[in-house]
Amino acid sequence: MAFHSGFVCILGRPNAGKSTLLNALVGERLAIVSPKPQTTRNRILGIVQIPKRKKAPAGQIVLIDTPGVHKADTSLGRKMMSEVCEALEGCDLLLLIVDVTRKFAQADESVLEMAKKSGTPVFLLLNKIDLLRNQKDKLLPIIDGYRKLHAFKEIIPISARKPEGLDLLIEKMIDALPEGPRYFPEDQVTDQPMRFMVAEVIREQVLLETSEEVPYATTVLVEQFEEGAKLTRIAAAIYCEREGQKRILIGKQAQMLKKIGTAARLQIEKMVGARVFLELFVKVSPEWRESRAFIEELDWRRQLELLTHTEKT
Repeated sequence: MAFHSGFVCILGRPNAGKSTLLNALVGERLAIVSPKPQTTRNRILGIVQIPKRKKAPAGQIVLIDTPGVHKADTSLGRKMMSEVCEALEGCDLLLLIVDVTRKFAQADESVLEMAKKSGTPVFLLLNKIDLLRNQKDKLLPIIDGYRKLHAFKEIIPISARKPEGLDLLIEKMIDALPEGPRYFPEDQVTDQPMRFMVAEVIREQVLLETSEEVPYATTVLVEQFEEGAKLTRIAAAIYCEREGQKRILIGKQAQMLKKIGTAARLQIEKMVGARVFLELFVKVSPEWRESRAFIEELDWRRQLELLTHTEKT
């Protein structure tokens, strides 16, 4: 039986559950997750290997998680939305994920228009059905409402968190993808370099431990990454925009920074499979979200190009 493969883009509003879905389908923690909107800032690729099943093809699903669709009002926001547009180009299938606990709004209309304009077959995923508890009869009106808006290839109720409905989703995806090659080796789950994943783990802890404007005004850049046989040494800078934010991130007697660092280090040690010495610094870069040059520097693809160039020279 032929091998099926292709690229599948996950599209949705902030906090619809895109990253949770990616992690659940791949079976690895590739994307950071927090209750705060706009947690994901980059395209994140995850690879699902599908073994041959009875009367069903083997295959490879290349998932692309994207930032939540929102109105961009900063250079960072515009970069995030360009990441979404680039992910839509050339994909074979689109997963439009919506939160069934939220009423349909103008923001949902905007996401739906992006899906329609892509010209790509669309699966509608009705996420967070576990939160409906004993109100699952509400699903039928939601399904009927969406059916009137677009000719979706499939409409599948799921819970990315539980998880529920994901086996059916995988089965439908592999059937919908064309015959094609294996794009990535069988043991590969992502194309992200470890440096980027480390920076994201640190940023996740910032998101979880801080509030108000601080999470949105911070980013992380790994400045040193030295892998050893027994110990990996990492130095990373947490950037914020104001001195007041810096004081919050450091905390009284550096307690907040220690808390962020300890939680991040434990996660990173699981990822690298070795002991980690993690050193964190907090730096102020006023209005970095409006700096196109700084935003480009944060792009791991750009970082990889620079590292490769440095190694060659």
